[in-house]
Amino acid sequence: IDFKPKQPYLMLLHTEIWFYYKVESRITSRFAHTTVRSSVVNSGSKAQSIGFNVQIPKRAFISNFTMNVNGITFVGSVKEKTVARNLYAQARARGKAAGIVRANSQDMETFKTEVHVPPGSNIEFELHYQEMMHRKLGFYEHSLYLQPGRLVPQFQVDVYIFEPKGISMVQTPNTLGEQFTELIQAHIVFKPNIQQQRKCDTCTDSAIDGVLTVKYDVNRDSNAGELQVSDGHFVHFFAPSELSPLPKNIVFVIDVSGSMWGVKMKQTVEAMQAILDDLTVDDQFSIIDFNHNVRCWSEELVPGSTIQIADAKKYIENIKPSGGTNINEALMRAVQMLVKASNQNQIDPRSVSMIILVSDGDPTVGEIKLSTIQKNVKRVMREEFSLFSVGIGFDVDYDFLERIAMDNRGTAQRIYANHDAAEQLRSFYSQVSAPLLRRIQVQFPENSVSDVTQNVFDKYFRGSELVVAGKVLPSDSDTLTSFTTASAASLDVTVETETDTTELDTELAKQQHSFNGFARQMWAYITIKQLISDRSLASTAAKKRRITQRIMALAVEHQFVTPLTALLVESDDAKERLLADSPKDSKQGCCSGPPPMAPVNVVYQHPPWVQITTPPPSEVEKGGEDVSPPVDNDPHFIIHLPRSDMDVCFNIDSKPGHILNLVSDSGAGVVVNGQLISSKVSTKKLNTYFGTISIYYQPDGVSVTVSTSSIALSDGRSNHSFTWGATAEITQNGVSIVKNSHVKITINNNIQVMVLLHRVWKKHPVNVDFLGIYIPNDNQYSPLVHGLIGQFSTEPEVSVYDVHEGLDPLKKEATMEVKGNKLLVTRGWQKDYRHDKKRGSNIYCWFIHNSGKGFIDGHYTDYIVPDLNSFLQTP
Repeated sequence: IDFKPKQPYLMLLHTEIWFYYKVESRITSRFAHTTVRSSVVNSGSKAQSIGFNVQIPKRAFISNFTMNVNGITFVGSVKEKTVARNLYAQARARGKAAGIVRANSQDMETFKTEVHVPPGSNIEFELHYQEMMHRKLGFYEHSLYLQPGRLVPQFQVDVYIFEPKGISMVQTPNTLGEQFTELIQAHIVFKPNIQQQRKCDTCTDSAIDGVLTVKYDVNRDSNAGELQVSDGHFVHFFAPSELSPLPKNIVFVIDVSGSMWGVKMKQTVEAMQAILDDLTVDDQFSIIDFNHNVRCWSEELVPGSTIQIADAKKYIENIKPSGGTNINEALMRAVQMLVKASNQNQIDPRSVSMIILVSDGDPTVGEIKLSTIQKNVKRVMREEFSLFSVGIGFDVDYDFLERIAMDNRGTAQRIYANHDAAEQLRSFYSQVSAPLLRRIQVQFPENSVSDVTQNVFDKYFRGSELVVAGKVLPSDSDTLTSFTTASAASLDVTVETETDTTELDTELAKQQHSFNGFARQMWAYITIKQLISDRSLASTAAKKRRITQRIMALAVEHQFVTPLTALLVESDDAKERLLADSPKDSKQGCCSGPPPMAPVNVVYQHPPWVQITTPPPSEVEKGGEDVSPPVDNDPHFIIHLPRSDMDVCFNIDSKPGHILNLVSDSGAGVVVNGQLISSKVSTKKLNTYFGTISIYYQPDGVSVTVSTSSIALSDGRSNHSFTWGATAEITQNGVSIVKNSHVKITINNNIQVMVLLHRVWKKHPVNVDFLGIYIPNDNQYSPLVHGLIGQFSTEPEVSVYDVHEGLDPLKKEATMEVKGNKLLVTRGWQKDYRHDKKRGSNIYCWFIHNSGKGFIDGHYTDYIVPDLNSFLQTP
């Protein structure tokens, strides 16, 4: 037993009184049936809601739930999800609720029930769930999540373990003695009295708050095979250990995009240091790190020698996360490396070749469609290669990583970005670091078994276990035999295992606390899990439907709550019903991770910024979406003049499709242009807005094109693009892009441009999505800079006088002298959206009429250029 304090798992109200809280787990031949029972009374003077929340492992299937409320019994049953929902809609229980919630934690989800009851009510809850114990690193682990929340007169946890071959090891806080290892039945009890439950001698709070874990392993015959038959079903276990590891050919593919910055990268480096130390001279390896680009530490596999490992460690230590995430190209390069080594006979035929992918986010660069990446990898991967995926944190699409791994003979693991992430990564690698066998196949004599689960396995790793289950066909013989074949490091292995088909049922009948239906339920459990995996990889809709039907039929027959079934809980008279669905895995979470990318830090108290803003939107609720329609027409420019401490505004009345030059600096080789788009057809004057912003750096031929749908980077040789929904950080040839809620482009660390996207309701009859652009006045241009914005890098002399009431009493008028011109100006306001994208901040300014005439050099048509990368032609 391993009792570890953790976060709270069960929240209760202070006016409740618990009579008992009991947990019982019966583990028989690696299959566990767990029951959680509790009784509580509403001792308050008012009606209140009483909750029953139980954390269960994500890999478990809930099998039943019953509830008794003041003598009215509610009984659960598993049904197809659509059937359950229809029945629930016909008779929803009032003041009661039930559900299953996927928790943002390592291996848990929550079953929740809430009942609203009058004073003095007595409620009893009983939840059942089942799961198969998976052997990892040489032992099975069974965890129970406990937190009653208060002192309980009767609190007890019982764990019964029955293994036909006997138990070789159980980890408990105290040494149990050598005699325990030979016991066929283990009974572990945790039964603190009320005084022992207290946090201190005088405390009224319970100290029970954590995870009760039982770790154990079993005795095995010398051939490492174990065949069990019960209730017309068989289960075959295979876990050899006395074998030499096979040589490994490993390509580590490590995400070094900007989102890996901080603790994720630090702990990945720490884990990789230990992983590299585990390699031997018989192993071959290389390292690929990727962001928007893909780099190889070595273009070829190299031996795991001391010199190579030391060099690889230095390489990893010097990685600086930045940029986007190009998973597709990285995996293609890894496969190519293994294929090249295989074609050149560099790979031992008895070795194991694998790719280990470590990533924390979705692809944002190159191929970003997950299904296409999955197909691309499947197409190039050879049968002798495997892919293992490690997803770090909650931003990663773990379902995708799991699919792509299982599709290529591997497994996936989610790692949580907390203090022990490095240990989690090392632990995952330990599970796959010692392959002992290849091409394992478990077979049975003809007409002896049916409905066999997966019986061909690509690899077997030390400390794990291969499990095959099925149905036993009627026979005159009382014996069932299995034949296991495999390839080891220096020989081929054949193992024959035999068992009596009646012996185990006889033994189970003698055991008071064994789970007699274990073999039947384990077969269904394994079959459903494999079918769910097959369903995610189904090549056609028809095949997916057939698999779906089989999953639902098996789940209903064996009473398992799966993603395709639901638990319907109803009263005896069927007049009140509750419904609990199994959730999908959540991608997003609330827990620890790297600090977010810092937004541009600007406060508008007359900072030295020259700006263009989009027309001021007003927030409108329409169709469930936020709508930001412009209330004026054409791009609005705001020029801040620091020395004069004033803001000057003007519009440009141009046509859709025109490209306006904003900054043209032939000395620095930088140009910023904006292309206009129009609103939808309107009876009024057609409005125009910026739909595309282009930043071009001529010396390196790098262009960044920001549109309302995507952000693209090109250097003439390669192209990278990502959507506005992505988070990215890319640096290429002196041009860097940081994308979070906005896009910030920096050139040579001295010229910066920020672009915002304003979305509108898609069905709006007039308005369209548009862009806003912000350019700081302290950009370091050359003396040749010009453009609608660039010309104001040198501040003109401006004076405003004769301020008086205008035609609109809310807008004063005045005379402005600038560049030798006298202009009639009007006091008005525009919007700055850097801090509040939806509402914006009011910026009061002097407005120049007639498209800035007299304030800008020349006429606005002088700033129209032929294409997005064109410099302004100066006379």
